[in-house]
Amino acid sequence: MISRLPIRLRLTLVFAVCMALLLGGVGTFLYLRLRTELLGSTDAALRAQSGVIAAGLDQAGGNFGDQTGTPANGVETFAQVLRPSGGIFEESQALGAGPLFTSSELSGLRGPSYFNRSVPGVSGTTRLLVAPSGDGANALFVVVGTSLAGNAEVLSGFLAVLLIGSPVALALASGLGWLIAGAALRPVERVRREAEAVSVSDLGRRLPVPPTGDELARLVVTLNEMLARLQASFDHERRFVDDASHELRTPLTNLKAEVDLALARSRTPEELEAALRSASLETDRLAALAADLLIYSRADGAHVPLARRQVRLDELASAACAAHERAAQSAGIRLRLHASPVTASLDEIRVRQAADNLIDNALRYTPRGGCVDVHVDVAHDDRALLVVEDTGPGFEPALLGAAFEPFTRGEADRASTAPGAGLGLAIVRVIATAHGGCVTASNREDGGARLALELPLGP
Repeated sequence: MISRLPIRLRLTLVFAVCMALLLGGVGTFLYLRLRTELLGSTDAALRAQSGVIAAGLDQAGGNFGDQTGTPANGVETFAQVLRPSGGIFEESQALGAGPLFTSSELSGLRGPSYFNRSVPGVSGTTRLLVAPSGDGANALFVVVGTSLAGNAEVLSGFLAVLLIGSPVALALASGLGWLIAGAALRPVERVRREAEAVSVSDLGRRLPVPPTGDELARLVVTLNEMLARLQASFDHERRFVDDASHELRTPLTNLKAEVDLALARSRTPEELEAALRSASLETDRLAALAADLLIYSRADGAHVPLARRQVRLDELASAACAAHERAAQSAGIRLRLHASPVTASLDEIRVRQAADNLIDNALRYTPRGGCVDVHVDVAHDDRALLVVEDTGPGFEPALLGAAFEPFTRGEADRASTAPGAGLGLAIVRVIATAHGGCVTASNREDGGARLALELPLGP
């Protein structure tokens, strides 16, 4: 329940509890300290009075007279002198309480000793000091006592002050804690209102950083960094949706145009067949684009689910080259494979898709008479390496760093009559990252592009 309370109230409650414990501890310490000091003062007075009586016994031969009264330290005392047998040798005239100690108790004493007892005729608990005096036939025991009622009265008054003053001090401290918590949380409330004003349409807005340099300032800096990442992610997703919509519009427009043209007037069977073939090609293109979009959109943090098993990467590359051999021959391009046996734990379907995309990208940019080389080898003893090189124009400098972004295409590709959607290399990066590998793009020194896919041999 307390976790649902406002932070300001929780802080005040915690402060109040801590303050109550502090006041209780300090009050207890002071109470015990005062009791100890009062008892020490009483004991000092009793020792002084006992010394006076013992000196009087030595000088007066056992007659110390009436010792009832208030000595210089303000403690009212009474006295009694006992024989070792327990009989009264002398006592204060007003005492009349009989022997305060028995002979057995006196025989066990080895020096001055203090006792707390109830004495008839004396109110409250009595503090007694028994001190041996003389020896041999002159051995006596001087008993000096005083009531602790005065000490109890002082302690009761002090306790009353604590019981009245502590709640007042606690209430004042709690109120001060409430004000301090409010002042400390006021900048947080300002940040909250600023954050509440940030919307999807205004992601460029940032929270004002307090000039204090404390934890709140660091929190605001972190929140601003998070807003920047959210803005970048949102802009990326928005561009992706815009580009995807544009790419989907083209085959859909072509498909509708073919159908509308076929329905515009009567057609011969040959014309209808040609229109259907064109529509089929656009449908295939649309299906391939939709499949690529599905793969890329399902990549959560550039990761896709994998079904790994031990795969011969050289055989997989050979199958990919064989699948593209007819397209390469039609384009007048030599497609060559240079492969060493490499076995790795891979998702065969995904890696085959990545190999197809790399080879297709190279064939699309390589002019007639050029060649595309596919290399399979092991790099650094723990990475499988699939490299596709071509003799085309290479990457444009402005696009080299963004080659694996979705819908990124060069000018030559945009001018082509059958451009790709610009998702092929982006999907290759998704597949590489999902395997714990990477893909890089560079230009060859003698012309052409080089795409290198590195994958770990093990899972």
